[in-house]
Amino acid sequence: MEEKYPYPRHQFVRFLIRKFIAALFRIFTKIEIEGLENIPDEGPILIVPNHFDFADSAAIVQAIPHPIEFIAGFNMPHAPALVRKFPHAYKVYPAHRGTASAVAMNAAKAIMRQKGFLCIFPEAGSWAAVLRPARPGAAFIAVNTGARLLPVGIDGVIDILPSLKKFRRPKVTIKFGEPFGPFKAEGRGRARRDRLDEIGNEIMLKIAELLPPHLHGVFSTDPEIRAEAEKVAAYPWDSRSEQDFKDL
Repeated sequence: MEEKYPYPRHQFVRFLIRKFIAALFRIFTKIEIEGLENIPDEGPILIVPNHFDFADSAAIVQAIPHPIEFIAGFNMPHAPALVRKFPHAYKVYPAHRGTASAVAMNAAKAIMRQKGFLCIFPEAGSWAAVLRPARPGAAFIAVNTGARLLPVGIDGVIDILPSLKKFRRPKVTIKFGEPFGPFKAEGRGRARRDRLDEIGNEIMLKIAELLPPHLHGVFSTDPEIRAEAEKVAAYPWDSRSEQDFKDL
């Protein structure tokens, strides 16, 4: 039976995209990649990075030597034009923020069945430059597929455009941690959601270990850093869907 969500897809086009992005990072940044030995040779693996900037997905694509699928927001009205083209060119599986996506969930299950590599940003958006609480999506996929998770800390991507305007090459660090999981979530309703939240917190703590302390946000042990992060921690799509303003 032919798989509705085959893995990998669009290999030639994505090969060109990866080479192009890697060249841009080499030319315009001082990039350091750590922990490559922690990337398994085979999936199923759910890649879970922090999300501070529109271009974080590009950083992941050029850093991981495996075909990667993405579940990500499709509409980025405030991103640079080149970045806005990425989801369309790469053909990510769209997940409109603030809504559930059957397509994204079915694709995730299929990719994991085929021992693939799937990336999802647990924070579900890049509206702040410090760690925020995870949304339930990453944990939900993890418990429903039994996949291990690969934490990633991305630091410096947000500085690329401001630095280039000053004719400077910013330092970008991409750090891979050791895979962890899998997870289970028993029960139903509130009990299950509470368990997903616990898993989400564990995911974010694993990511925090890969970032400098000043970026730990709501997971910081410093009360002042934590208090400042709480001001930007609220999820912008709790009471509305990204689809409400997709044409902005």
